This record gives sequence, C-alpha cells and structure tokens, in this order.
Amino acid sequence: MAQAELDVIAAEVRACRRCKLYRGATQGVPGEGPAGAEIMFIGEGPGFHEDQQGRPFVGASGKFLEEMLAGIGLTREQVFIANVVKHRPPNNRDPEPDEIAACAGFLDRQIAAINPLLIVTLGRYSMRKFFPNASISAIHGQPKLVDGRPVVPMFHPAAALHQQSLRQTLLDDFKKLPRFVARARERREDIARGGTGLPPSANATASAATAPAPVPPPTDEPPAPPTQLSLF
Repeated sequence: MAQAELDVIAAEVRACRRCKLYRGATQGVPGEGPAGAEIMFIGEGPGFHEDQQGRPFVGASGKFLEEMLAGIGLTREQVFIANVVKHRPPNNRDPEPDEIAACAGFLDRQIAAINPLLIVTLGRYSMRKFFPNASISAIHGQPKLVDGRPVVPMFHPAAALHQQSLRQTLLDDFKKLPRFVARARERREDIARGGTGLPPSANATASAATAPAPVPPPTDEPPAPPTQLSLF
C-alpha cells in the first residue's frame, strides 16, 4: 500500500502545474527510496543534475551525502530522499514560499506513506517546515519530537561543500544518526506495547510526580518550633 501511494504521488509530481517552477524545469523530481525506509532525508529543491535525471541528490551534494551514509553503514538505497519543492528553481535560487506551499501536500503524503522512524532535514528551508522560527546554527544535530516523530535538522551538504568549516560539523551530526534511529525504534516498539515511549528515567520522574506524598509515621515527640527565616 505504501509503495502504491508513493507511485501515485510520483506520477502527480511529474504532471504537476501547481506553481510556476514547472515552466523552466525539465521534469519533476518526486524523491526516491524504499517505502519502508527508517530514515527520510528532506532537502530543499532539485539542482541541474537532479532536473536532468529526475532523481534527488545526484550531483556533488549527492555524492557527499552518499559518503556520509557510508560512514554510518548505510547506502542511499536504504533511505528515502526528497525535497520541499519538486521542480528545479531557476538558476538554483532559493525556493519561494508559494512554491514550498504548492508542494507541501506531496511531501506530507510521502511522510505519511513511509512513516519513517526519523526525519532528517537538510538545509534551512526543509528545517523551517518543522521549526519555522529556529536557527539552524543553534539546533543542528539535535533531535526534537514533531507530531510524535523525531526530526533532526542538519546543514545542507552543499553548504559544507562551499564552507569547509561546516564539513566536520555535518560529519559529526551524521555520526549521531544510528543512536537516534535506535532510540526511535525503541520508542515506537514501546508505544506499540502500550507504553509511553518515554525513556525509563522520564517514566520514573513522571511516576514520582504523580505519586501521593508519603505519610510520616506517628511519633510521640512534640513538633519542632517554627524557624524564623531571615529576609536578608
């Protein structure tokens, strides 16, 4: 069912005329990956090579993405890769708000069909879908629950290719992904068993917060006199 829905979305993207981007594009780029992918990467928009091939992240940024995936024991065939806009913006300019809005339904349906354990946003524009007022410099590499699913904002691979100072930052953030996925898997399994999905420490804290206060044992000793608190 999930794959059938992704195929329908892909066909709709290729025929889409919802915004002006299709006019200068060679073809739509719906995204690709298995319907059961545990990680979904969301970039910004297709570039020149993506527009020519109809596939996401196949240029220099794509090669760097594949290198980072290999560094954590994954291949691009194991993850789903998409963008917030499905046609190439002219001259690789930033996508505009109306263009992002026109494609939002496609992306939302892809997320629903795949139901990934973890979403990783690549770049500011995909980050803003989930964290509209955040700064990527402040929250990159930090998973936060959005509608019950962890989302990890990261810098776009293209930014790291243009600013070498960001390369190690992105590599370090990627190294955290296996741990985030494992935790997300545990959380989903716990919820399926009827649990809260919270770590044991959080559950203990919540239980302690709701538990009644212990009643002290009776004593024959007179109560201690009140203590005067200093105002200074």
